[in-house]
Formats: sequence, structure tokens, C-alpha cells
Amino acid sequence: MPLSKLYDEALVYASDLHRTQVRKGSGTPYIAHLLSVSSRVLSAGGSEVQAIAGLLHDAAEDQGGQATLDDVRKRFGSDVAQIVADCTDSWVEPKPAWRPRKEAYLSLLPKKPTSSLLVSLADKIDNAEAILNDYRNIGDDLWGRFTGGREGTIWYYREISSIFNTVFPGALARQLAMTVSCFPSGQTDASP
Repeated sequence: MPLSKLYDEALVYASDLHRTQVRKGSGTPYIAHLLSVSSRVLSAGGSEVQAIAGLLHDAAEDQGGQATLDDVRKRFGSDVAQIVADCTDSWVEPKPAWRPRKEAYLSLLPKKPTSSLLVSLADKIDNAEAILNDYRNIGDDLWGRFTGGREGTIWYYREISSIFNTVFPGALARQLAMTVSCFPSGQTDASP
């Protein structure tokens, strides 16, 4: 399936929107994450709509909330905007407390349409792989980057992996589970 010029427009839009962002603690331009998510969606057989949503999945959450989502809807359509909305766990700044926000996202995840689940899963795999890679390189210093710390972050990824294994089983869910299984063990149910 060839991609249309709308995908190109979404790529430029995402790059402009996230231009000053970098991955936590790494200095890697944030667009690398967005490209990876979109690529994973396409490699898993996702549609152009889903691939565009992969590029824009953090647009509303990180770059302007509802106003940005409205702009995404106008530029790229309601289907893309719905997936972006489904991938967003906070609409306000400052964001609500970390643990309740993550618990709310997890509770709603099983009710999301499969079109949104694919994009969310691609995002979580990319994040989990980045966390594991950084953990292997810098050790426990990594956990200071995350609001949930070590215990909260590991808890969240184990929970989300378990949910995806149930609601969206397949190769990507297994890939997430395999990555999360390599996270360090220890107490992971304490509140951050």
C-alpha cells in the first residue's frame, strides 16, 4: 500500500510540533520515537490512518491538548484524531498525579477500538525497548527520569503488557511481553 501525500504532511506537522522535544534523558530528537511508532504500525499491517496517528499520537498530550487535537482533526481527519485521543492519558497541564492517571488509562484500554490499540501497542513497545536499552547502558540511574520511578514504571509496563496480551494478542503483544520480562525484578506494586 503506497502512502499518500497526507502522510508526508503529517510527518512535517509532527516534526514541527515536536521540534524542541527530546527523549527523556537521552538527547535523541523526539521525532525518532514518532517515526519508530509509525514504522511499527506499518510493519504490522496498519493503515495509513493508523500510521499517521502513530506520528501524531503524542501531539495532543505533549503539545497543546484539545486545541492541538482539533487541529489534527481538521488537517488529518476524524479517524486520526480519534486514535490520537485514545492514546492520550491527560488533557490538562499540569498533568494529574501519575499513578491515578496511569490507572485510568489502563482501565479504559480494553474498551478502545483495535485501530487505536495497534498504535498504542506500537508506542508502548518503542518506549519499553528504549527503557530496557537505557537500563542496560546506565543501570538504576535510569529510573530517576520517570515520575513513577523504578517500581511505578515497571508496574505500569507489566500491567499494560498483560492487558495487551488479552485484548490485542499477537506478535506485537508478545514482543512487548518479552521486552518487559527483561526489566529488573523486585517489588513492583508499590505506589510511586
